[in-house]
Amino acid sequence: MGSRIVSLGHYQPSRVLTNDELARMVDTNDEWIRDRVGIVTRRIADGESVADMATAAAGKALANSGLSAADIDLVVVATCTAIDRSPNVACRVAARLGIDAPGAYDINTACSGFSYALATVDHALSAGAARNAIVIGAEKLSDMVDWTDRSTCIIFGDAAGAAVVSATGPDEPSKVGPVVWGSVPEKSDAVRIEGWRPYIQQEGQAVFRWATTALAPLAIKACERAGVPVEDIAAFVPHQANARIIEGIAKRLGMPQALVAKDIVESGNTSAASVPLALSKLVERREVPSGAPVLLFGFGGGLTYAGQVVRCP
Repeated sequence: MGSRIVSLGHYQPSRVLTNDELARMVDTNDEWIRDRVGIVTRRIADGESVADMATAAAGKALANSGLSAADIDLVVVATCTAIDRSPNVACRVAARLGIDAPGAYDINTACSGFSYALATVDHALSAGAARNAIVIGAEKLSDMVDWTDRSTCIIFGDAAGAAVVSATGPDEPSKVGPVVWGSVPEKSDAVRIEGWRPYIQQEGQAVFRWATTALAPLAIKACERAGVPVEDIAAFVPHQANARIIEGIAKRLGMPQALVAKDIVESGNTSAASVPLALSKLVERREVPSGAPVLLFGFGGGLTYAGQVVRCP
């Protein structure tokens, strides 16, 4: 047995924060932000919580799946910005969607969270521990931003993305490839959210060097484990860290035929939400054919990374 992504959904708050607005808050400007990170706008959740956004994205994915709440027996949420420790976000989402007695847990590997969560769900479905799951990446990074720090406040936004994932039959090949995951603990200080009143802190240059030099071989390994040649990948959906990092990794992968997701431009860096958010938009706009191989790759705080090849729903 294996698993497949059945449907996707995403949610973003209505409030749009532009570069010009940020320039009135800190010493920056639109040209500098576009040049450094490639972001034009990001969304900010004012009264909405991580659970609110996660529920909205999951509800959309469930509605797109043709399944009902009664069919779901596992809910997993990837987030590093949930304020409340208990009940976890997964339980809150399950309660709001009317999902009865599912396995429900949160996972925190920061920006790689969705790929980590998708892998754990794939393992659970493959083992027969569940039949249908909802996997969610949701972040409210605006709660963790120091709005006087121009090196970080320009980067982050709020959002959620979700996927309904179902087990495949014994004679059906899995459409979620084996995960390549890991971490670099000795560099864990490069991205931090610490303490009781945490602010995001990061060593931007260290993260940039690591991402643009170390990650492409790991992404290629994910293709190899899935048995899909790099040149057959239809779309590459990396964590939306910044435009220069995305371009650097894509160049090293050497896949000119692939559509490279660049949701960073309009959404900013949304951590664990960025991969499902970008993928959901590509599918909604029908930019990737159904069944086409898509390379997902998350990376960030930890430093952690995880990637897999999936078949587009």
